[in-house]
Amino acid sequence: MTTNATGGAQPTGQTDGPNEQGSPPPGATGQDDAAGTATTKTPGTGDATDPKSTTTDARTSGTGDPADAEPTTTDAAKATTGDTDKDDPTDAKATTTDTGKATTGDAGNEGATDAKAGSDGDEKKDGDGEPRDRWSAFAPAPDPVPGRPRRAARAVGRLLVHEWTLATLAALALAVGMTWPTLRYPLYTLPQDYWDPSLQAWQMAWSGHALRTEPAQLFHSNTFFPEQWSFAFSDMLLGYAPAGMIGTGPEAAVLRYNIMFVLAHALATLGAYALARQLGAGRAGAAVAGVSYTYAPWLLAQAGHLHIVSNGGIPLALAMLARGHGWSLRYGYRPERRHEGWTYTGWLVAAWQLSLGFGIGLPFAYVLAGIVLVAATTWFLRRWVLRPVKRPFGTRLLTADLVGGLIFAGVGALLAIPYFKVAELHPNAARTLGDIGIYSPPALGFFTAPAESRVWGELHEAARATLPWHPEMTLLPGFVLYALAAGGLFFSVWKLRQRLLLLAGVLVTMVLAMGTRFFDGTFTYGLLFEHLPGWNGLRTPGRMMLWTTLLLGLLAAGAVSAFADRVSEIAAERAPYRPSPWLRVATVVPVLLVLLEGLNVTPHPVVPEQPVAMRTVDGPMLVLPSSQNLDQPVMLWSTSTFPDLVNGGSGFTPTQLDDVRRVTLAFPDQTSVDYLRTLGVRNVVLLRDQIVGTPWEVTVNAPVDQLGITREEVGDAVVFRL
Repeated sequence: MTTNATGGAQPTGQTDGPNEQGSPPPGATGQDDAAGTATTKTPGTGDATDPKSTTTDARTSGTGDPADAEPTTTDAAKATTGDTDKDDPTDAKATTTDTGKATTGDAGNEGATDAKAGSDGDEKKDGDGEPRDRWSAFAPAPDPVPGRPRRAARAVGRLLVHEWTLATLAALALAVGMTWPTLRYPLYTLPQDYWDPSLQAWQMAWSGHALRTEPAQLFHSNTFFPEQWSFAFSDMLLGYAPAGMIGTGPEAAVLRYNIMFVLAHALATLGAYALARQLGAGRAGAAVAGVSYTYAPWLLAQAGHLHIVSNGGIPLALAMLARGHGWSLRYGYRPERRHEGWTYTGWLVAAWQLSLGFGIGLPFAYVLAGIVLVAATTWFLRRWVLRPVKRPFGTRLLTADLVGGLIFAGVGALLAIPYFKVAELHPNAARTLGDIGIYSPPALGFFTAPAESRVWGELHEAARATLPWHPEMTLLPGFVLYALAAGGLFFSVWKLRQRLLLLAGVLVTMVLAMGTRFFDGTFTYGLLFEHLPGWNGLRTPGRMMLWTTLLLGLLAAGAVSAFADRVSEIAAERAPYRPSPWLRVATVVPVLLVLLEGLNVTPHPVVPEQPVAMRTVDGPMLVLPSSQNLDQPVMLWSTSTFPDLVNGGSGFTPTQLDDVRRVTLAFPDQTSVDYLRTLGVRNVVLLRDQIVGTPWEVTVNAPVDQLGITREEVGDAVVFRL
């Protein structure tokens, strides 16, 4: 045996038979072996017992072959000696085991003394008393701990590049661009026309004003004087009341409307994107679902109806509820992903969406009720029938659903009270199936775009001419969306059963959107109209296309997601991993094509300027001329001081306002003056720039002394004080 460079013994290639039987190996006493096996000595001493011994559990002294030697002690530490250097105390240090004794081949006192000395050596320990790793000095220096500013900067950086941050910013940028020029002159113009948008701008202003000053008078607005519950004559947009608390006057109301109009588009895109992602679609597929839901051509005809455009809370609430329940369309129910916080938030968002109006909120409420019914049935079957599972949805999640559902139902009930009051006081406000038939579109409407579509508007002009009421009957969701959804029936990340369910939803909602046009609605829309509470208050069945568009978008998202997954697989097969630029572009093309069909030529007329008299004359007052369209800008003008105003525009005309308009055609005369005094009207404002071609063009300058009233010129208006 020879020694290596560090003094460790190595076998010579031979094994002695006697040594295998347990006889002492040659050289055990420190002398040279005749066979050439050398003892290990400390340089300069010639004594093999001088080196500090290192004890182990499995080896004897290092003077012999470790394979041949029998241990000289039992249950004691065995020592191995190396060729150590006295100048380097770290090369050979002694450690003790169970008995604390070491052997070096000589069991004498000197060896024991040396072993003890080694065990008492200057071994370094860490702060906990444990031996310190001798190689730690050679380890790389640890990274410095960042300070609080740097940690904050990193957190902000991660937030800025997070998927949902980028999705939100993209939705906002798209909303500004796709609704342009809404924000070009936001103080003076309104999208599509200034009739319904003026009404809705007033609604936001009134709700903010009432909640800030007299909350008890919220539903008794300043318009339609002296009617009660007048704020519930149409969808109230109550969810935008916080925005209505900012600013006063018509210009602030117009600015507020335009901002909320753009934000509503952004929220719709983000909500549909979130729903598609939660259900299991990829980013590209979810983007298609988001933009198709928001910028479908048929919605361009609804640009003047903020309560219809404000639909983003629907998919967002569904996404949050699905997230809270750990459910997705692609992966099913995953209990480990449940989170009751998302469930509470989803119910609150749903309640907020309902507060924007029952026009689209009521069908949403029934959809949620259906989902709850299915979920409750599933819970019952899993808990008691199919396979008994204790609390399959979890106690906290079940509590969240109960509390959230009660909040949603409570908000709906409170908002419904004013509408029931209106229905009781104004029987003429009730709809009939005949009224529904006026707004029910034929099948051609699903392939006809409104005039506001930049791509299809002019091309579909002849088709629109055949529709009885084309603003509510041009229901094209987009030919690109049709194609992508059709492709999603054959190539998709959704399972076949799920695709068929989505297709069934598309067909059902299309049938409902046709109203009474589909076999007179006897077994479709008519059933809902007759038996579901509140459904008879919906005037335009074509707005069910909102659900058709959402379901088509989910089918399309499945196809685009499958295509994007295939692109990733192709890229993974390449070396190095790098998808082709053409493949990258191909995943973006569907989104661009959907956006192309959503481009608009929506007009943005200038809002009529507020007459000076509307800022100075007290109420109760009547502004003439009066009609449905003319009264809506008058409502907007009243936002300076909110005087009591006889004028008003809504989904129906109260009998009393109809009488006022009929009686005052001869104003000023004794009959009209007496009638207005009976109502409590104190001032009448006659607008000179709007009386051309009306009876007032002649009577505006008639003598009034014998009527007991006075006349005063205020700007471009004539004020009659009763």
